[in-house]
Amino acid sequence: MSDLHIRERDQTDDAILRAREADLMARLRALPSLVIAYSGGVDSAYLAWAASQALGDRALAVTGDSPSYPERHRMMAIAIARDFQLQHEIVRTDEITRPEYRANDTDRCFHCKHELYTHLTALAAARGYAAVADGSNADDRGDYRPGRRAALQFGVISPLDDAGLTKTDIRRLSHEANLPTWDEPASACLSSRIPYHSEVTEEKLRAIERAEEAVRRLGFRVLRVRHHGDVARVEIAREEMPRLLDPEIAQAVDTAIRAIGFRYVAVDLRGYRLGSLNEGLKLRPV
Repeated sequence: MSDLHIRERDQTDDAILRAREADLMARLRALPSLVIAYSGGVDSAYLAWAASQALGDRALAVTGDSPSYPERHRMMAIAIARDFQLQHEIVRTDEITRPEYRANDTDRCFHCKHELYTHLTALAAARGYAAVADGSNADDRGDYRPGRRAALQFGVISPLDDAGLTKTDIRRLSHEANLPTWDEPASACLSSRIPYHSEVTEEKLRAIERAEEAVRRLGFRVLRVRHHGDVARVEIAREEMPRLLDPEIAQAVDTAIRAIGFRYVAVDLRGYRLGSLNEGLKLRPV
């Protein structure tokens, strides 16, 4: 491809991004006020920032705090809200007490989001906010996300998706806004590390969180620790795999995770990948 064609392609890509960005901001400005479901991840952080730019103090970012929400993400959400002067509150959610959630069927995420949106829509109604929004983006279409069904039930809007913004778009716009989340690895609740039909308990969630923090302290960035009873299955980004397989580092990882209470530590040689626990299930996009 010639340099001219590359420049033309880049100009076209930038024009598409700017059109999507303008569409998002127009959608946000058209709202009288907005509550944002704000976890502090890439998507919700950008949406909360954009809504704050568009609506000022009529935008409220709300974080749902529960045992499945990692402390690391909570601190990140608080720090971003403080540094970027976002209106921010934390509400306690109790999905862990719901039998349907603890049972950990393939619709677990539905019950989690149902609990969250129960709180957020009630808060919005009590205080006169016009809408509640989530951080779903255009790349989420076609993925298996039972939480989207809960969002639809509660009338939660998805401005990023509606504006056609992809994950790559959001990372680029976040970088331009100096948001520290622009290159954060994808995140998900701790319950997503527990295989379907294995009960979700606070003890498992704490073990997962401690294990992932232990591996992160050893210098790894993109990872998951999947909970298989006595076995911790470690997924590491492929580019970080050679370091993990170094005998000295492998020993350190094994020692750190077993100290938390796991009996065995296994490394998934396929590396980290989103939704690995969905593999083998016949799931339809939601």
